[in-house]
Amino acid sequence: MKHLVLLLPMFMLASCGKHEPAHSITPQLPSVAVKVQAAKLEPHIAVEEVVGTVRSKLRAMIEAKVSGRVLEYTATPGEMVKKGDLLARLDAQEIQAKVDQAKAVLDQAERDFERQKQLLTANATTRQEYDAANARVKVAVAGLSEAETMMSYARVTAPFDGVVTRKLADVGDLAMPGKSLLEIEAPTALRFEADLPEAILDRIQMGAKMQVKVASVAAPLEAIVSEIAPVADPVSRTFQVKLDLPTAEGLRTGQFGRVSVPVAEVQLLLIPQIAVMKRGQMELLFVVKDGHASLRLVKTGKLIPPLVEVLSGLEVGEQVVINDVVKLTDGQPVTIQP
Repeated sequence: MKHLVLLLPMFMLASCGKHEPAHSITPQLPSVAVKVQAAKLEPHIAVEEVVGTVRSKLRAMIEAKVSGRVLEYTATPGEMVKKGDLLARLDAQEIQAKVDQAKAVLDQAERDFERQKQLLTANATTRQEYDAANARVKVAVAGLSEAETMMSYARVTAPFDGVVTRKLADVGDLAMPGKSLLEIEAPTALRFEADLPEAILDRIQMGAKMQVKVASVAAPLEAIVSEIAPVADPVSRTFQVKLDLPTAEGLRTGQFGRVSVPVAEVQLLLIPQIAVMKRGQMELLFVVKDGHASLRLVKTGKLIPPLVEVLSGLEVGEQVVINDVVKLTDGQPVTIQP
């Protein structure tokens, strides 16, 4: 019995020793061929974004040249109009009366002139009377032309092809010079207007190409600086800058946008965007170290397709895996493809 008690712990230890190697065995991961790219610093132009508005290059506030009640609006906001199309009609009875009066004066002057012509042929009048009658006809013609021109102002017409954007008066309102009735814009020629702070005004110049971002347009637009205000706004201390925009689908007047103004050149640590994996809030990538794929937690910054800036978690010169990153496992053997 004494010998049995001494041998029992020895058998238990031997039994445990036999099963321990089975638990410590891990499967060997196969080697994978990967492509890598060294993380390196690249020069990049740092920009400051300034907000602005898309506006039409050709915009007009339509006013009446004569006074009169608005009788009719023939154009509504959003409607396309051609140059010369009737937009509104005014009540101009006083001007019509002057037209009728001018016609009567001209008719009387012409009859007097015809009579003087016949009398001059018969030597029954003087040359001075004939010339005076002829002058009265010319004055009457000019008076009628003036009255008819004033009467034409009762028809408010479009000065160019465009779209009516606002109606600023209603039927029955009194129209007069200096009081706007309509606003019209040409939708085909657009520009971007922004107010730049004095500190970055020297970063732009006439004819420079700049990037403008508008929410309704997927890609940034390349705009050209066409105007720079020579004086600052006394309240905001900013200078208005206007940039001509190219034609783009979805671009309309009144839209909000941002223009990127270059301010300095900086060095960014850039890698291909496809190398970064997102797992929830985490950003991960693989680097090759000692022939194995090493998983790294990184933080990215600016997106400059097809590259992305890495702010932390990566050093300059490290070999970043840029293909099949979702198939790799941390610590897996890899071989670098040429």
